Amino acid sequence: MSKIALITLEHRAVLFACSGFSLLLGACGGGGGESERAPAPAPTAAASVPAATPPAQAADPVRPDPAGDGAVDATSANAAPVHDVAPESFAMSGYAPDGEDQARAAKQARALYVSPHGSDANAGTDTRPFRTLARAARAVAPGVTVFVAPGTYNGGIRTTASGQPGARIAYVSTERWGARIVPPERSASKAAWDNRGDYVDIVGFDVDGSEHRGGTRWSSGIYNGGSHDIIRNNHVHHIAQHVACTSNGGAAIGVDGYYRGVQAQVIANLVHDIGPAGCRFVQGIYVSTTGSVKNNVVYRVAEAGIHLWHDARNVVVSNNTVTGSNTGIVVGGGDFYHTSGPNDHTAVYNNIVYDNRMGISEQGRTGRNNSYRNNLVYKNSSYNWRLKNGLAHSGTVSSAPLFVGDIKVALPNFSLSAGSPAIGRATPMHAAPTDFNGRPRNMFSGFDIGAYQH
Repeated sequence: MSKIALITLEHRAVLFACSGFSLLLGACGGGGGESERAPAPAPTAAASVPAATPPAQAADPVRPDPAGDGAVDATSANAAPVHDVAPESFAMSGYAPDGEDQARAAKQARALYVSPHGSDANAGTDTRPFRTLARAARAVAPGVTVFVAPGTYNGGIRTTASGQPGARIAYVSTERWGARIVPPERSASKAAWDNRGDYVDIVGFDVDGSEHRGGTRWSSGIYNGGSHDIIRNNHVHHIAQHVACTSNGGAAIGVDGYYRGVQAQVIANLVHDIGPAGCRFVQGIYVSTTGSVKNNVVYRVAEAGIHLWHDARNVVVSNNTVTGSNTGIVVGGGDFYHTSGPNDHTAVYNNIVYDNRMGISEQGRTGRNNSYRNNLVYKNSSYNWRLKNGLAHSGTVSSAPLFVGDIKVALPNFSLSAGSPAIGRATPMHAAPTDFNGRPRNMFSGFDIGAYQH
């Protein structure tokens, strides 16, 4: 698929709003196992995981510890200020026109700027931008958007500042996938980006873990422990491919309730090549709280393309395309943090789950109010469906989706061909108003199943 495909920014009104201030959530850094993390707040009485739950599904997500990289490209912090960066280097590109309009409005309000040609001794303006995201993260406040110019930036990023409902904090790559986050030399972090702030947006970054340069290997791409956050339009790939396969786990995008985060949204991200082959502890998109997962394209993941576990409940999983993984979608609950489960009132609608080993599977403690409607589930070699509590799926399409491109190439095109049985077969319920590329889901011609509207 093309890196310049147009996209839109859902919930545009909140992405660039301004006002207010909120409390910082605390230090963060790379991922850690049970021996590395801080104690969780005391949970409520928790039920044990049923013995029938496969041990692989009980793995913890990567949970960053306090000993991360600290500052990205810290050597630049004392460099002389740079005065000659052109404001045109922050021109928005690759986004749908309405998203660009919102970004321009934000630039006229409260904004900070980051460029590979900047300096952390600068003021963070468009002509005198910062050099690192770490420096911008120390300067943000509610209502501020951080615009990041195309270029390469070291990962191990830690963001802790919180926005407010009417004054979100946003980190935006001005070119979709143009700001590339890579492993630093002698990495001390297991996560490319660890966010603990509330009301935070992370938009349009290329998180690329393919070039390890020493130190700790990444087992997590974007880790989110805050509440009401939006992880949107990012390209997260080649994460955790050469780590040891242990129950510490890992994920390309992890939305975690361990620190009591709730209601995060994972929207229109491209996720692929995650985890070492055959390792069932590494996931594509991992959710352990409430929230939504919409319009994502996920493929070649060691275990589940989309995996709900721990305190996951009331999650909307809609219009995703998941293929080439061990399991397509896992809806489960167990190893509870602060609840006793089950995973209930979760809606799985309009997804394409195709050519995985297993299709859509309920595991652990699940409730009787989960619903599965209008999904295309086909050619998953072990089974297509495995639901519990007598639940049944409805409106299912059981045939090949007929994608435009060859799905075996490095960057497949998963858009729908003219003859696809997914066209017009989705329900508008829980669907995002636009698709992966920002095209409207036309209610007059019918909503399509999967991440793309034809």
